[in-house]
Amino acid sequence: MKFKILFFSFVIVSCLVQGQTIVVLEKLSKEPIPGVALYNLKKNKSVVTDIDGRASLDNFSDDEVIYFQNFLYTKIKLTKKEIAMRDYKVFLSLTVEGLNQVVVSASKFEQSRKDIPQTIISLNATDIAFANPQTSADALAEAGNVFIQKSQLGGGSPIIRGFSTSRLLIAVDGVRMNNAIFRGGNLQNVISIDPFSLNNTEVTLGAGSVVYGSDAIGGVMSFYTKKPQLSYKDELFFKANAVSRFSSANNEKTGHLDFSLGYKKWGFLTSVSYSDFDDLRMGRHGPDDYLRSQFVETNNNIDALVENPEPLVQTPTGYSQLNLMQKVHFEPEDNLKFDLGIHYSTTSEFSRYDRLIRPRGGGLRSAEWNYGPQKWFMSNLSVTKLSSSSSFYDKIKATAAYQNFQESRTDRDFQSETRRTRSENVDALSFNLDLEKTLNPKSSLFYGFEYLYNTVGSKGFKTNIATSENTSSLTRYPDGSIWQSIGAYTSYKYKPNNEFVFQSGLRYNHIITTSDFTENNVFLNLPFSTSETNAGALTGTAGIRWMPNEMIEWNLNASTAFRAPNIDDIGKVFDSEPGAVVVPNNGLRPEYAYGAELGLKLNFNDKIKLDMATYYTFLDNALIRRNFTLNGESQIIYDGELSDVQAIQNASEEYIYGFEVGAEINFSDKLRLRSQYNIIGGTEEADGVEVPVRHIAPNFGRTNLVWTFKKFNFDAFAIYNGTLSFENLAPSEISKDYLYASDKNGNPYSPSWYTLNFRVQYKISENLVAIGSLENITDQRYRPYSSGIAGAGRNLILSAKYSL
Repeated sequence: MKFKILFFSFVIVSCLVQGQTIVVLEKLSKEPIPGVALYNLKKNKSVVTDIDGRASLDNFSDDEVIYFQNFLYTKIKLTKKEIAMRDYKVFLSLTVEGLNQVVVSASKFEQSRKDIPQTIISLNATDIAFANPQTSADALAEAGNVFIQKSQLGGGSPIIRGFSTSRLLIAVDGVRMNNAIFRGGNLQNVISIDPFSLNNTEVTLGAGSVVYGSDAIGGVMSFYTKKPQLSYKDELFFKANAVSRFSSANNEKTGHLDFSLGYKKWGFLTSVSYSDFDDLRMGRHGPDDYLRSQFVETNNNIDALVENPEPLVQTPTGYSQLNLMQKVHFEPEDNLKFDLGIHYSTTSEFSRYDRLIRPRGGGLRSAEWNYGPQKWFMSNLSVTKLSSSSSFYDKIKATAAYQNFQESRTDRDFQSETRRTRSENVDALSFNLDLEKTLNPKSSLFYGFEYLYNTVGSKGFKTNIATSENTSSLTRYPDGSIWQSIGAYTSYKYKPNNEFVFQSGLRYNHIITTSDFTENNVFLNLPFSTSETNAGALTGTAGIRWMPNEMIEWNLNASTAFRAPNIDDIGKVFDSEPGAVVVPNNGLRPEYAYGAELGLKLNFNDKIKLDMATYYTFLDNALIRRNFTLNGESQIIYDGELSDVQAIQNASEEYIYGFEVGAEINFSDKLRLRSQYNIIGGTEEADGVEVPVRHIAPNFGRTNLVWTFKKFNFDAFAIYNGTLSFENLAPSEISKDYLYASDKNGNPYSPSWYTLNFRVQYKISENLVAIGSLENITDQRYRPYSSGIAGAGRNLILSAKYSL
């Protein structure tokens, strides 16, 4: 009998003890939150949640009010009785600032966002999941400061502050994605990054050459993928997510699965995503110029022009994509971490839609114009050591990576028997060493070293579709070209108090390229057979952030940046536009950008926030496409057509300026309004005449009204673009008039447009979340500036996420 009494007493006590332990979770992701402080009103009792978000309430009395506080989350207070009613689970919501408080891209190590004078926009995993984007390019558009151009459905070329493509830098987990053949034309590589794998994304507006080197003139897009989570104990930690999504405008069918296994020192994460898209349907209300009235059908090698029975359907635009990711994390000590990441992405073959709608006479110029599968592989290993006792650094991180890029192009003119195929393969090796040292309580030093090595393989051949006979032809790039970069940087931060921060930095970069044109000279007869570049560049930055009080924050930045000519600039051969061909030029030098930015933020008691910035950039020795001569000739026969000769040249100066304004109104902790608007302008000199810059987007913006109610999140939002008149189109855009609508004078221009949209997220249970969106509710027909494909018409998107 005594034994039974003792046994039941033990069970009761155990249950009581169990009940006194709570777990604190993030409201949307359901992830445990470590480092949450629990304390009473007098602050004489306190406890902090552990790595699993758990904490004991033993020290608190039953009627005592307990406060929950972490600087990333909204502060709440509960009694023990209220906590018990919630099954000892407490959910915290991210503050309005949320994870924007911490950024990594500015120095490769975590810093408070308030210590960075430069403007950095952050999107966390919760933001991206709620936005439910089809690609990472669509996710970037959610930032409000990034304009997205698309040449086809399988595309997305970001434009930031008047710069795009090879003048912007893409980094994945700190590894530079830009390679030796990143082109000056629209670039679609960002879609290789799986939006389901992202933990957060940081977009640096303005120059980033000090930390990232060449190409980071207009901005840096840093993508950070999810990491495995450790259990920090003998028990196994397991977490899994499954997502399914459908969209009506292109009959999208997407599936995603990821799962994480965590042990005491080892963690593993696997992610798989697959998407299949049909042809995209445009809206009903808008310019008839965008309609797909006819297309080419080929039967038994015979081309015929046929009328499109559904002119709103952009045929052919469908494609599919597969993304795989494997992560391994090893933490032998609290201050030592090893991370291995393996990424693979491939698309199906897909049509370059903007080339398929090029007219010729009363018909179409091309019968075929396809990209082969766009493939990207990356394996990166990083070692991070924190809290070092070394006199040279407190934190050190070494990252080695290998990347492989594969892409190809196949095209054939209407009723031609000759199909042209060109394929490229780039192997990219990189090594980065980044260090941080706290010099004293007021100042810190960041410095590092980088080495990059790219080799370019390029093949070309022609196929007679009637006989299947192959013959060799011009390659897009000189096969076997090498591009190398060696750089070192240092950055200094001085923060004497919480009101003032000063940061400055310097970087020296040396670029070496070698190319052999012997094989292509069989076709081109260039006046040179080899090309070598050996150039150095010194860049710097300086910025201050000043907060005289809690309401006002000033930011002032000055910077220089550069872009060294790569293999695409030096050695490319391609038809840039109807009747023109770009040929190699071995006399190129780096282009330099000199910029300044002034920003002002106003915070009225966290109820109303205004964020304004104006900037100006001067680009010297700009690398642009201009008319050229080859062996004294201004025209040559290329692919059977007499074409004007062009080449990339240091032939211009560009002046780019703009103004950005953002507003946030928090009507309550449940209802908030966010809005962003961007005004951009710019000119460049062409033969002594000022003309508009090609990548200057029209004024654009978006406004979101977000309401949280119980288990629902509602978002009513509008996206809008201004007009870009004929007079403000760059000459290279005017020559592609088939992409644009016609004004009253018959000239090409980009009309203004808007979409009205609504989405809702509903938490069905602790494990299941559903999202429904209705985009472009009024079914507008629009085509974003410089894009070859019209945007989606009215589009119903449904998705569900199950977490375990």
